[in-house]
Formats: sequence, structure tokens, C-alpha cells
Amino acid sequence: MTEDTTSRARETVNALYRTESRRVFATLIRLLGDFDLAEEALHEAFRAALEQWPREGVPANPRAWLVSAGRFKAIDGIRRNARFEPLDEDAESIAGNDDPESWAADEIEDDRLRLIFTCCHPALAPDAQVALTLREVCGLTTEEIAQAFLTAPPTLAQRIVRAKAKIRDAKIPYRVPSQADLPERLDSVLRVIYLVFNEGYSASAGATLTRHDLSGEAIRLARLLVELLPEPEATGLLALMLLHESRRAARASATGDLILLEEQDRSLWNRDMIAEGRALVERALASRRIGSYTLQAAISAVHAGAPSAGETDWAQIVGLYDVLARVEPSPVVELNRAVAVAMRDGPEAGLALIDAILARGELTDYRLAHAARADLCRRLANSAEARASYERALALTRGEPERRFLQRRLAELEKREQR
Repeated sequence: MTEDTTSRARETVNALYRTESRRVFATLIRLLGDFDLAEEALHEAFRAALEQWPREGVPANPRAWLVSAGRFKAIDGIRRNARFEPLDEDAESIAGNDDPESWAADEIEDDRLRLIFTCCHPALAPDAQVALTLREVCGLTTEEIAQAFLTAPPTLAQRIVRAKAKIRDAKIPYRVPSQADLPERLDSVLRVIYLVFNEGYSASAGATLTRHDLSGEAIRLARLLVELLPEPEATGLLALMLLHESRRAARASATGDLILLEEQDRSLWNRDMIAEGRALVERALASRRIGSYTLQAAISAVHAGAPSAGETDWAQIVGLYDVLARVEPSPVVELNRAVAVAMRDGPEAGLALIDAILARGELTDYRLAHAARADLCRRLANSAEARASYERALALTRGEPERRFLQRRLAELEKREQR
């Protein structure tokens, strides 16, 4: 065993941990019936891979090998330690199949969909559903989730612990609900999937603008969900995420700096994703059961169809926001509509709407509201108001690319004032 062989094997294990660990974890939960036991088994499996693969080579089916190794490590631990409670299934039965190649790949793949429905069970509080899904399905750290929730990490950790205890004590089943129960469970699942996507599409904190692992995983989960339950809103959400994701390559410069939609190089947009997204929008709209995700996807489709920023059909976008505000009224929808109105009717019209929203106090601590106001003030050559709003947005922003963008805008204002 050479040093080069060992190094390559370690690189493979590390890469698999980044891309496959949550799938392995989801399957281990199904096999072992316990979150904490599955988490420990997951780490034992990767530790075993680090020890064995440099000597024995990487197996043909690494994911199945890791699931098998984790399961047997857990069974051995149960047998050695009488303090562990028995598994729901008999340990000998769980250990009976020692051929990982015989396991159905699609069964392992579907385990994450089972897991997300478990994490989004209505017996759990909504904030616990989201926190548990981000932690257990997506593998975000407690600190990352706490930042996204603007919550102290110890508080968030306790929320996750209580949610797992609720699943265990209430014996919440680890399965996709029956066809009859699926529709009522769908809303919370869609909400969580979209939150996962948003954390990947526009990271709430950190050095990078996006996290492709999270947005890609949300899209994969949505595809599974649409295949399982082709409801219009599930289709609309998948369309929305694909249309947003199509712009990823154009959203940041080579140095990682934020590029606004109106300044993006549209030749970099992914045309295959746009075509798929627009087809899905049309399918969802044709159902005439139109919800908020489908309407947001329709707005994104208008952007995707514009050859340039100047040719965007802002009247259509404002009209769609009017409908969205009736279907799902919220101050954030009002804010987005105000920005569209500014593009259709001029910055003064949009600024009046944003000031009215901010005056109500609902978006006082929402960085994008202050950033939008700052941009409209800048366009109106009101440097003092623009600077105040940019500074407020900057104080509320945790992501480094967004912070750099706001700092550039402030520097540009300062240069303008010095002329």
C-alpha cells in the first residue's frame, strides 16, 4: 500500500462524505430506527472506509458499502452494550443481509424522501420541521441553521433534540404518507424544500454567494416529490427552483462578487433548465389550481424569456404579483411588487410603496427591503437617503458577497458626492 494509494482513497472518502453522507444517513435511519444511532453509525462507516479502502480498494458500490458497514457497526455496538434499547426490528433480522450489492438502489435513493416527510410531520412545530430537515436531511451544522433562523445555536440545538425525541416517543413512522394523507402534508414539505433551496441559492452567511450542494439537493428532492405526487404546486415549486438555478453561472463574478439580475450576462443562463422550468410552469398553470409557487415560477419565466433586462415585460410581472398578493399576502410579496412597479412606472412610484411598507414596521430588520430602497434612492440621485439605507442593509447582511456589493455601492456614492 503506497502513500499515493492511501491519499487517493482518502480523497475518495472525503468526496463521498460531501456528496453521499446524507443519503447514507437516511438509509441508516430506516434500517436502525433511530436518529442518533444512525448518526453514530454513519461516522463509524466512514471511519471504516478510511481504514479499509486504502488496503482493499474502493468498492464498486461505495454508498451501499457504507450503509452496510454502518449498519453492522451499529448492530455490533448494540450487542456489546446492554445500555442500548433494542431496535424495533430484531437485530439478527437487520444483520441478515450482508450483501450490499443486493440492495435496491432506488430504495436507498428514496430514503431521503421518507426522511423529509418524517422531519415535516405535523406533530412537530413548523420551526422544528425546518430545523430538523436542514440538519438531518441536508447536513447543515447547528451554527449554520441558527444563522439562517437568527437564533442562538444552543436554542436551535435544543429544538432539534426535542424534535427527534418527539419522533421517537410518538413513534412517528419513517415512511412516505399514504396517498390519502399526502396532500395535507404537502404544504410543509414544499416549504421546507424551498427553504433548503434558498439557503443554497443565496447563502444566508459565509464567504460564498451560493451553495450548489443545497440547491441541487432541493431540486432532486422536488423531482422525487413530483414523481411521487404530481400536484400542481409541487410542479410549480420545481419549475421555480429550476428557473432560479438556471441563472447561477451569471450571478457571481470570477472573484465571487454579486451580479444583479439586470447586469447579468444572459448567455450564461442554462437554457435547458429554462426550457424545462417553463414547460413545468405551463403544466402547473393548465391545472387551474394555481398556488404561490406556481405564480412565483410564472414571474421567473417572464424574466427567463426576456432577451435583455430592458426588454422585460414588467407590466406582466406586476400583474402576476397582484395575483400573488391575493393568493399569499405578505410584506415580502408587497416589496417585490414595489420593485416591479418601480421598473414599470419609475423609481418614485416604487419608493413610495417601499416607504409605506417600512413605515408599518414589518420589514424593519429585512436587509433586502433596505437594499431595494437604497437602490431607488440612488437612481433618484438622493445620495443621503441612499447612503442611510445601504448602511442599514449592510448592518443586517451576513453574507460576504452581499456585504462587498453594498460596500461598493457606498463607495460609488461617495465618489459621486465628491465630484
